[in-house]
Amino acid sequence: MKIGVSAFAWTTKLNSSHYRLFPKLREQGLQGFEIPLFDPSTLAATELRRALEANELEGTFCAILPAGINPISPDSELRKKSLVHLGNCVKAAAESGAHLIGGPVFAPNGYLPGRRRTQEEWSWAVECFQNLGDTLDEHEMTLSIEPVNRSESFFLNTAAEAKALCEAIGHPRIGVTIDTFHANIEEKNIENATESLGRHLRHIHASENDRGLLGSGHIDFSSLIAALHRMNYSGYLMIEGFGYSPVEHDALGALWGDLSVTPEDIAGQGADFLRGLLS
Repeated sequence: MKIGVSAFAWTTKLNSSHYRLFPKLREQGLQGFEIPLFDPSTLAATELRRALEANELEGTFCAILPAGINPISPDSELRKKSLVHLGNCVKAAAESGAHLIGGPVFAPNGYLPGRRRTQEEWSWAVECFQNLGDTLDEHEMTLSIEPVNRSESFFLNTAAEAKALCEAIGHPRIGVTIDTFHANIEEKNIENATESLGRHLRHIHASENDRGLLGSGHIDFSSLIAALHRMNYSGYLMIEGFGYSPVEHDALGALWGDLSVTPEDIAGQGADFLRGLLS
């Protein structure tokens, strides 16, 4: 298993000023860095690829759907637009040297119509991701779909639902991300839910129950890693915590993050915690 950290510890708007972080992350033994992706047209892919390669870091991407993009919209033109957007995300990630892009890419974050999903919406999601398959193949990209908690989406909340979606899509490059923050809310047992995914598991977001320092909350990472060993999982444990920095106004932890926990703590102490469990 490899250890990485998400840029979300620092910011939602990665730019070249953040490349200064890369040497320190590599010194701390991190192998990967996950980049938020909202609008692929704004990504400086070549520059990012050079910065990652110079520091021997592997890039992965977490795509968050922007306003006006919704693969399960009742509007067929919007669904077509959403497929184009996802294809452009795959291409931008590939230009940056990545081979994995994930996230809750089935619907916009916070899209909550106040009802359960319909069979029609399920079919639209399956159709969208099946149609994305050729682009994934062309760019040797894995798409790792992330179920999120009920306050962020009504469409896909659990590992079982994500597995069912993958099996309905039936493409070998499409699998599942388990985020332990979301799983802590939605799963009866995170270890069992993760193990139930089998070959569909492609990525892990290692997040404490409050998005703080790993090991400071109540998530049982030891049992999770034991399950991952049983599965022969060899992907990333991508630390996704939100630190506080007075100069990072676009940080997710800016308003509610623990003032004593910096983004650097999220990365460094989180990596040390995971290495201790792995060893």
